[in-house]
Amino acid sequence: MNITVKVWRQDGPEAEGRMVPYEVEDVSEHMSFLEMLDVLNERLTMRGEEPITFDHDCREGICGSCDLVIDGVPHGPQQTTTCQLHMRSFNDGDTIDVEPFRAGPFPIIKDLMVDRSALDRIIQAGGFISAPTGTAPDAHAAPVAKNDADHAFDAATCIGCGACVAVCPNGSSMLFTSAKVTHLGLLPQGQPERKSRVVNMLNQQDAEGFGGCTNIGDCTAVCPKGIPFETISRLNRDLLGSLARGGD
Repeated sequence: MNITVKVWRQDGPEAEGRMVPYEVEDVSEHMSFLEMLDVLNERLTMRGEEPITFDHDCREGICGSCDLVIDGVPHGPQQTTTCQLHMRSFNDGDTIDVEPFRAGPFPIIKDLMVDRSALDRIIQAGGFISAPTGTAPDAHAAPVAKNDADHAFDAATCIGCGACVAVCPNGSSMLFTSAKVTHLGLLPQGQPERKSRVVNMLNQQDAEGFGGCTNIGDCTAVCPKGIPFETISRLNRDLLGSLARGGD
């Protein structure tokens, strides 16, 4: 197929950005979206033009690095990561807009690449278990109710891509934070720090400049791992419980 991609180009964090159209011919429907950008970059390089900067790593839908907004939707028209989006989702002759994730806490580095280290700092504020737990026990040694185990597993699938932030009109990271709080808070190892964890992570979330959650729900619609909206309710319950006990 032959397509046109209109790509956000920005030389640096302080530079003025612009949308630049590129014609891309002979695109296979079996290419991933990132492979299409690779082909475009090869052609730009051969013409002596600056290739497009975009973030990627594993290209297996695991790392969460491929943060692109495609036709106004984080990761594009399918509920998957950009690297797992294939060109068969588009039609011959289409014009496709490609932009970076846009949120105050995600400053643009160059072109389509943004700095998402704010999410890392939220995890550093409490998204871990510091209490000694000894060596890894056998899988059946620590009893966990199946319902809790299922919800913990669902929350743990979050890859921290930030699509929830990019789509939220408030720029909220609540779905991300709640997934990290929930998957630890439902397991026995996460109980000693459960109350302080939610407070510390939410304080860091606010310090990074993310907006508040107003239960719009767009975050779950674009989450490539389908993190359920109820994880935010679980976080809120943990927060109320922590505040009632003084955050200990």
